[in-house]
Amino acid sequence: MTSAGVFIAPSGFPAYKASSDPVQKRYPDPAIISLDKRFDKYRQSNAAIERLWTGGRWTEGPVWFGDGRYLLFSDIPENKILRWTEETGEVSAFRNPSNFANGNTRDRQGRLITCEHDTQRLTRTEPDGKITVLVNRFRDKKLNAPNDVVVHSDGSIWFTDPGYGILSDYEGHIDKFELPANVYRLDPLNGKIEIVAGDFLRPNGLCFSPDEKLLYIVETGQPADKPHPIRVFDVIDGTRLTNGRMFCDMGKGGSDGIKCDIDGNLWAAAAWGGEDYDGVHIFAPDGKLIGKIYLPEACSNLCFGGLKRNCLFMTASQSLYSLYVNTQGAQIP
Repeated sequence: MTSAGVFIAPSGFPAYKASSDPVQKRYPDPAIISLDKRFDKYRQSNAAIERLWTGGRWTEGPVWFGDGRYLLFSDIPENKILRWTEETGEVSAFRNPSNFANGNTRDRQGRLITCEHDTQRLTRTEPDGKITVLVNRFRDKKLNAPNDVVVHSDGSIWFTDPGYGILSDYEGHIDKFELPANVYRLDPLNGKIEIVAGDFLRPNGLCFSPDEKLLYIVETGQPADKPHPIRVFDVIDGTRLTNGRMFCDMGKGGSDGIKCDIDGNLWAAAAWGGEDYDGVHIFAPDGKLIGKIYLPEACSNLCFGGLKRNCLFMTASQSLYSLYVNTQGAQIP
């Protein structure tokens, strides 16, 4: 940020004047709402929502790189992975083209794992920049379009494959479905891939509880007049799921990306519900909605990052937002 309060943007990206940001408000920020006293401890009274950058089309897949002090996130329709640098506030192209990348995470060695819509595959970026294809087929059929991804502490990679990237040319390309919309577990050591959940219409965001005994998965395929659930499963031996059940109903809108904090609360990106809905909804481990963070745009995904992992980064429609909170993300890449 310069002394004038302008975030530096490279050619092709509009500069953003923080001083004129309509999202910035008095402390405490009225866009952060406690619905249950359990949420009060997670609010930082002198921290407000900040718009770090705007100028995208549909931003997604944020992942924090603490060793480099930067955040990577996708702009799917723009066919890019972007990099926001903490020290300067600059946003630049990390990968262009990105094969219409969507979700991103890091494995236990710190390597970037990416869901690619256009190539219908899951990839890993090696330390030298080389891209390794982890999987693009299941039982000799093409994956649909991997969407979101999380890594277990044993190194296995769990990802959803709803196929949004082959529904139009806007976020990939039009293609036929060769497989149902499944959730998969991949063992990168032997390449074995297995279906862990096959009863979703459109599985989307997913994350483990802090102890990895639970896996939460968002369902985004329900009709408008039906519940918009986040489901939860028991994880057995780190390899399979059982006892799938409703964790919560997102109500009139829906969720997308999700993350757990160290206390087991679920932070869910909320979208398509309007100005009194869009942002982040926070659920206690018992499934009760305890807090909301309102954003002026539909929120697609989120992650925890920053020096102490207490900064919540939120990709929302055309922009990237952040908020410091009094908790940390559960997963340490």
